[in-house]
Amino acid sequence: MGGFGEFFKTLGPSRLAAMGAVALGLIGFFVFIVLRFSAIQQVPLYTGLSMDDSASIVQQLTSANTAFTLKDNGTTILVDETKLDQTRMSLAQQGLPAGDSVGYEIFDKTDALGTTSFVQSVNALRALEGELSRTIRTIRQVDQARVHLVLPEKQLFRKDEQKPTASIVLKTRGTLDPGQIRAIQHLVASAVSGLDPSRISVIDETGRLLAQGNGDETSASYLASNADERTNAYQNQVESRVRDIVESIVGAGRARVRVSAEMDFNRVQETQDTFDPNGQVVRSTQTREEKSLSQDNQGNPPVSAGNQIPNANQQQNPNAAQTSDNTQTTDETVNYEISKTSRTQVTEVGGVKRLSVAVLVDGRYTPDAKGVMVYAPRPQAELDQITSLVRTAMGFDDKRADQLQVVNLQFADSPPNPTDLATTPTSMFDFSREDIMRFAEMGVLILVTLLVLLFAVRPLIRRILGSDIDAETLPAITSALSEAAAAGRNAVTVMLDSSGRPVVMGPDGLEVPIEEPETVIPQDTRIESAKALGALQVDQVRKVGDLVTGNPNEAALIIRNWLSEAAA
Repeated sequence: MGGFGEFFKTLGPSRLAAMGAVALGLIGFFVFIVLRFSAIQQVPLYTGLSMDDSASIVQQLTSANTAFTLKDNGTTILVDETKLDQTRMSLAQQGLPAGDSVGYEIFDKTDALGTTSFVQSVNALRALEGELSRTIRTIRQVDQARVHLVLPEKQLFRKDEQKPTASIVLKTRGTLDPGQIRAIQHLVASAVSGLDPSRISVIDETGRLLAQGNGDETSASYLASNADERTNAYQNQVESRVRDIVESIVGAGRARVRVSAEMDFNRVQETQDTFDPNGQVVRSTQTREEKSLSQDNQGNPPVSAGNQIPNANQQQNPNAAQTSDNTQTTDETVNYEISKTSRTQVTEVGGVKRLSVAVLVDGRYTPDAKGVMVYAPRPQAELDQITSLVRTAMGFDDKRADQLQVVNLQFADSPPNPTDLATTPTSMFDFSREDIMRFAEMGVLILVTLLVLLFAVRPLIRRILGSDIDAETLPAITSALSEAAAAGRNAVTVMLDSSGRPVVMGPDGLEVPIEEPETVIPQDTRIESAKALGALQVDQVRKVGDLVTGNPNEAALIIRNWLSEAAA
């Protein structure tokens, strides 16, 4: 214990304070690292909350004694990662978060007896808009949604009824494809009686029109805006069918399919009447028969236009024989019905005028003796079978002048060797986003630890336990050790006082007076004096070396004392 106490005495108060500060800093730093790695990570419970939802959720978490942290001015709530799912299910039972819209729960807070019909109608409209907004927000790409409905009142004795319309404002995460936009339109139209999907306008948060609600899906502007969309949809559909059937033969990723479709967006309505002359059918028959009889027994001529002329009968014989006139007329009318065919044909937009399909397939790969994959082209018989299958899958039509090309070429990216697949682990780098963030955090902490040890701790330790000797104090050390050796004291301590003069301390801790030897320097010439002084200094350095070699511990203590006093 005495040696231990003597060691602390030799260090001095300044050196002890520096060592204590370094120790406390290291302890605090490593305690922070341990606590940081052992602490439970907090993850977002909900983000982008409204103030009403945030206040309600905080109230529920506080009553359930669940630790949480608020960020982003209360719009984001963090909870422990281990309690994330449980907390969300508990809040879902309470109907939280409700969003910034009001749903059918508005009727739970009102008194039906004291509410007018107008207020009930407004609340019903607000509830319907709020429920539609919540449903739209369930789509992954939709962050926020706001729905406005215009439902005209039904009026009596009105011939032209106004149809309902709607407008939707979306705040999206990314970009919505046309199929998702149409799905939102049909979703809202199905929930509102009498609302047509074409009468729903959709815009995003930047004011960009996603769908126009002009109410006429056959208008030129509507068809022009959807021409590319319908063409791409049809091409993707054909491409998917062809790729599935080809990749099932050549392998996944070993086929490339491209489809080019020429669509006809002209809407044609044709009415045709066809008459068949050979298909005659008697519809009706009408017969008319007329008979007349005239006779004169006295020889009088029959009544006629000629008899009415004066003196027309003077040439006739009064004794002429009796005459008679008999006339019969028959008329028959037959009505026929000819066969007639009436056909009205409407050709809707989006018909296929021409279809072109290009299929590129890779060849075969077989490993050689060294395990290297060797390429070989596919036989023509197999390519013919693939061509036949593609023709059926794409709906090839010679009347449309469709084109089909199936080509076998080697791909630039050949499949990996089987040996590489066998030696490469499949799940070595299968890290989630949380794992990557954890590793990054650990790397930063390790880097900070190394920097603290190298640039903060190491210089302090070297300052405390260093043995650098100032060149100006070397002659004083040499002289003090020489005088102590001449006095016959080995267990001595040499220190420097405030003036830099060496002081010899005995084993009892008292100062030992040292008589400085007189050095006689010849005065005849300066050269001889310099030689004598140099020889004396060389002798002193040799003696100091011998003393340090024989007493290494004492020499080290002397140097430490000098360094401590110099630092103070």
